[in-house]
Amino acid sequence: MDGILLVDKPSGYTSRDIVNIVGKLLNTKKIGHTGTLDPIATGVLVLCIGRATKLVDILVNDDKEYIAEITIGIETDTLDIEGKVIKQVKVNDIDKKQVEAVLTNMIGEYEQEVPIYSAIKVKGKKLYDYARSNEKVTLPKRLVNIKTLELTNIKDNILTIKCQVSKGTYIRSLVRDIGLKLGYPACMSSLRRIRQGIFKIEDCYTMENIKNKEYNILRITEALKNYPIKVVDDKMAKKILNGMKLDKFFDEERILLIDEQNEALAIYERDSNDKSKVKPLKILKTT
Repeated sequence: MDGILLVDKPSGYTSRDIVNIVGKLLNTKKIGHTGTLDPIATGVLVLCIGRATKLVDILVNDDKEYIAEITIGIETDTLDIEGKVIKQVKVNDIDKKQVEAVLTNMIGEYEQEVPIYSAIKVKGKKLYDYARSNEKVTLPKRLVNIKTLELTNIKDNILTIKCQVSKGTYIRSLVRDIGLKLGYPACMSSLRRIRQGIFKIEDCYTMENIKNKEYNILRITEALKNYPIKVVDDKMAKKILNGMKLDKFFDEERILLIDEQNEALAIYERDSNDKSKVKPLKILKTT
C-alpha cells in the first residue's frame, strides 16, 4: 500500500497517536505524517504510507493555513488554553481597527521565539523536558513567514483569525505575539488546520471514516500534481531508478518523472554544480 491519506485529526490526540491508530487499521508500520498538530488542534494531517514516506521531508515544507481562536487576557505556560494559567488580567473593550492594524503589521518575516513546550532540542535535550524539570533555558528563535493574517471575528475578549504561514511557524507563539502587540497576555484557545500545500480540509477523512473503510488513498502522482510531469520510456526509467545523473532534458527547477504505466519513478532537479545535468532529489520506486 503506497500513497497519501488525508485525515481530519480530532482534538485530544497527538499526531503520533493518529499515525499509530491508522497504521494498525491499515496493517502497516511504514507510515508517517508531514507536520505535527498539537493535541488541542484539529484538521488536515497528511499521512504518507509505504513508498510515499519518501515524500515526508518534501511535503513538510509546504505552507499551511489555519483558523485560530485567541483568548485575550490569559497567559499560560503552554501558550494554549489547556496549560497552567500564569497571568490573567482584565480586558477592556478591544478595538477592531487596532487588532486589524496589528495583524497587518505582522505579515511578513519575523524572528519567532519557540514555545518552551515543544520538541525542539537545545543542547541535545527537548524543550518540554526543560519545562517539566523547571530548568532554565534560553528559547531559540527561528525566522518564519506570515503570508496572510486576517481577523474573521471578534467577540468580547475572543478573537478568531485566519492565517497562512511558512514551515516551522508555531501558531501558539503567533497568538502570544499578537496579544503582546495589543498590550495583553493571550493564549490559543482552539486551532484548526484547513490546508497544507495542495491538501484541503474538505478532502480529509474522519477517523470514523477510516475505521469504516470509507476513504481513498491518493496515488503519489496525485499527491504531487502541482509538479510538472514527464513520462519516460523503459530505457530512461532504468537509469532513473539507478539514481543516475542525466543530461538536462527539462527547464523546470524540479519535475516528477513517471513511467508509461503512470507510476511515479522519481523527482529530479537541476544540478547546481553542473548546469548541463539533472540529478535525483527522491527516488520513489525501487528496482
